[in-house]
Amino acid sequence: MKILRLSLLPLLLLASPVWAQKDDIEEPEQAAPLAPEDLLDDEHVREELAVNDFTAPSIAKVFDSLRQLAPLPMADVERKIPERMPLDRADLAIEIGFLIADGFLIVQANDLAKVEPLAKELSRYGKALGAGERVSRHVASLLESAKNNKPDQLKKELAATQKDVEKELVALRDTDLAHLISLGGWLRALHVASTAVKKQYSPERAKELMREDIADYYTETLGTLHPRISERPNFVEMREILSGLRNDMVMEEGGKKPVTEAMVASIFEKSAKLVTLASKRVEE
Repeated sequence: MKILRLSLLPLLLLASPVWAQKDDIEEPEQAAPLAPEDLLDDEHVREELAVNDFTAPSIAKVFDSLRQLAPLPMADVERKIPERMPLDRADLAIEIGFLIADGFLIVQANDLAKVEPLAKELSRYGKALGAGERVSRHVASLLESAKNNKPDQLKKELAATQKDVEKELVALRDTDLAHLISLGGWLRALHVASTAVKKQYSPERAKELMREDIADYYTETLGTLHPRISERPNFVEMREILSGLRNDMVMEEGGKKPVTEAMVASIFEKSAKLVTLASKRVEE
């Protein structure tokens, strides 16, 4: 009997890859790129949310950096929320990033009547991503703050929503999706900012777009994602565009040479293309 058991061992070993070769097998971790320091939350905020071991640019900080461009051209950048929720989790994460960015735009425009429908969408997407309980806490506060006309509190709740969802995803060892939420927020902000500068150009306003360090960060981040995400055609193209975008964002002669309207137009076109690509769904 012992000989029989031993003879079956090679067959079992040969059979094992049938169930072992699943998409969710953990890939060897790549070194995470360093996010730009000025776009990270304050240390005490990260300690409070217990996400010190994970860093991605804060969408709130991204929009803080756009204050110089106010007022933003809201009518030109309004985005229609998709009627059908995407099925893929990576697509859900990108959409949550878009939604959080839309929230900051609503607050900046003081159009607080739009907070309620936005909050409902955030709740739906949060549940679909597995962070519904965390998002629901903030949705109630978002609605209360809008009702009481407290824009500063709205900003805090939107920022906390991003970090709380990140915390849930980190706990689930799904940091790829946390990075995609941040990416979605930044792409939306970049498109809004480049639209604003293109519409009302000045060399000083144009300087606000010149952040090759952020483009570098997201180029590298896309390269660290799981192959089932990073090898999707739209993500491959996004990475290529981001790589070129960083060259457009380099300040010539150490910032002494003005940023031209042609440079702004190139950044605007690439940002629009990136948003379109990020919006593509697996099922399309």
